[in-house]
Amino acid sequence: MSTIALKVNGRSHAVDVDPTTPLLYVLSDDLALRGPKFGCGLGQCGACTVIIGARAVRSCITAVGTLNGAEVTTLEGLGTPQAPHPIQRAFIDEQAAQCGFCLSGVILTAKAFLDGQPRASDAEIQRALSSVLCRCFAHTRMLRAIKRYARERRA
Repeated sequence: MSTIALKVNGRSHAVDVDPTTPLLYVLSDDLALRGPKFGCGLGQCGACTVIIGARAVRSCITAVGTLNGAEVTTLEGLGTPQAPHPIQRAFIDEQAAQCGFCLSGVILTAKAFLDGQPRASDAEIQRALSSVLCRCFAHTRMLRAIKRYARERRA
């Protein structure tokens, strides 16, 4: 066991875990966060996505020991029910969620991508999101919400 320091959603935490433990397990089991979900466990579906620094990262395949001192943002860290982040507001306004299982991956991947490329084309946005799987087929509404967020961000 090792004590690992993390800053998650703006709050500092020290967790005493095996350094090879996937970040997802620390977030869900130790910090009781429910945004990132266990999907495939292989880093392929995106349900476990978080933002580390400025990058969208799959937390199910990221060993917590590699993150000592890192800043991690989960879906819960973007906004609150009373004051949602603009991308969350766009998803609400476009009614872009269905079951919600993939939302962490979709929203955080889109946010990290658009933070780095605020003037991305529709094709670039679709390419950036192509690795996040959604089984509800709400892609059209999600893309509408993401494009809305991108437009509002540029204004």
